[in-house]
Amino acid sequence: MTSATAASLRARSESAGRRARGRRDLFRHLALGAFVLLMLYPLIWMIVSALKPDHLILTETGLIPSEITFDNFAEGWNALNRPFTVFFLNSLLVTVGSIAGNLFSCALTAFALARLEFRMRRVYLGITLASVMLPMHVLVIPQYIFFSQLDLVNTYYPLLIPKFLATDAFFVYLMVQFIRTIPRDLDRAAWIDGAGPFRTFWYVILPLMRPALVTTTIFTFIWTWNDFFVPLIYLTSPKMFTVPVALNSMVDSESQSGVGMLFAMSLVSLLPVLIFFAVAQKQLIRGIATTGLK
Repeated sequence: MTSATAASLRARSESAGRRARGRRDLFRHLALGAFVLLMLYPLIWMIVSALKPDHLILTETGLIPSEITFDNFAEGWNALNRPFTVFFLNSLLVTVGSIAGNLFSCALTAFALARLEFRMRRVYLGITLASVMLPMHVLVIPQYIFFSQLDLVNTYYPLLIPKFLATDAFFVYLMVQFIRTIPRDLDRAAWIDGAGPFRTFWYVILPLMRPALVTTTIFTFIWTWNDFFVPLIYLTSPKMFTVPVALNSMVDSESQSGVGMLFAMSLVSLLPVLIFFAVAQKQLIRGIATTGLK
């Protein structure tokens, strides 16, 4: 076999390999595109339904509406005898308070479990990890009785007080794992300079915990903003409702009226989460990767 023939065979083989890889890439991209459309279908359907009149939402099954209206947004904004801005501010208050509580309490607890030496430290850490597997619904009745006896129902205290007591064990564990990656030589250097545990935490450990703190902030924002169950239990006055509870109050369970307003305001309520996630996406990925959850 001449060298020219061998080169021709190699060229044909490489060309066939490129075509095969091209077909595989095309199939892969088509499959991913179909998966993306499948995941986005509920969001697309909600957007289309928000632009339909009530009587067409449950009768038309297609994604192309025969009639478009923006009345759902105008009516939904004042559906509960007050502007929807009130519920946005209520959710913002609860969300910001929850973020502050988790950052403060979980960081201190994680520092104690990761750095300080005291009796039963491993036991406390084990109890903290075990509480992650405990269903939240198990604690609902005793917590409600406790706050009811303190006359705190229909206030935001039952939603905020647990956040300042490091009850979100997931974030405690996340920060413990991150603090363990910080060299202990920094602690010893601070102790030699006369810093106590709190000053060591505040001036040495806390500034280095930024990725874990950012991850905690993002997850707390998303989970608290979308939380429906806990505010539904404790909040009874409409003026105190957060966004999810207000959305639930829009639909008349007997006549099914208000479905269009529900979809319209649900779409509006998604905007803060989408904007927050888009802005903090890089920090979220970096924080998860650097805290051992990759």
